[in-house]
Amino acid sequence: MTPPTTDAVAAGPQLAADRLDAFARDGYLVLPGFLPADLVARLRPEVDRWVDQGLRARSIAACIDPEQHPFPEVMELELPAHGELIAHPPLLDLIAQVMDGDFAFHHLHSDRQAPDVPGKAWHHDYERGPGTDRSAPMVHALHYLDGLEPDVSALAVLPGSHRAAADKAGLAHRGTDRLPGEAVLDSLPAGSTVLLHSALFHARRPQPSGTGRPRYFVDASYCSTRTVWPPVKPYWRHMLARARELGLGGPRWPELFAERHFSEYGTAP
Repeated sequence: MTPPTTDAVAAGPQLAADRLDAFARDGYLVLPGFLPADLVARLRPEVDRWVDQGLRARSIAACIDPEQHPFPEVMELELPAHGELIAHPPLLDLIAQVMDGDFAFHHLHSDRQAPDVPGKAWHHDYERGPGTDRSAPMVHALHYLDGLEPDVSALAVLPGSHRAAADKAGLAHRGTDRLPGEAVLDSLPAGSTVLLHSALFHARRPQPSGTGRPRYFVDASYCSTRTVWPPVKPYWRHMLARARELGLGGPRWPELFAERHFSEYGTAP
């Protein structure tokens, strides 16, 4: 395993200047065991429900065919622990620091990936195209409920790649190949979080044997309020409205679920 850019947050969610510099330079921070054990314990059965009851599949269908499925019957953020995770105060405190300003919630994905899940090619997830102003940051919080170890798919990142205005699929032709300068994360304890600048190239490297244990994974994205962002879900207004109804985030984060930070679905800002 390549040594990661790591911050131990036991003393509180305040990043030292060198950690902020590391995030700016490398585009990621590793937070081992960041999530509280009780939250992880409540998230895991919600992920099982999300997958086993077909809720994830219906959520995908609502994105693929919004005319037939205007919005899913249940969204991830309506699952209590998932809603709590989105607005987990220590997480939002860290995001405010790496964003250097206010931010909004963008979207959430949750999955239980089988041991033989295929790899995911090198890509990034920054939602503004290479020809647009990319000075406003966007981050993804990748939560590994059971951690990472050799019998599950590893996360590979390409430090510093977020500083180039590249297309999302600019390295897709390399598949999940090893790249010069990459860092591989394959040994993290339960409840660990990897905070990525969304423009950082990363890949899911498949577990070579195709056997082992499932990979419980929740991916939450947040975007700076200094610009307007394209939403990735056609029912994004319904999603944000429901989050406000549920009181997620509370009064401390009034912009977290505000609609004004987004353009219309399917249009570039």
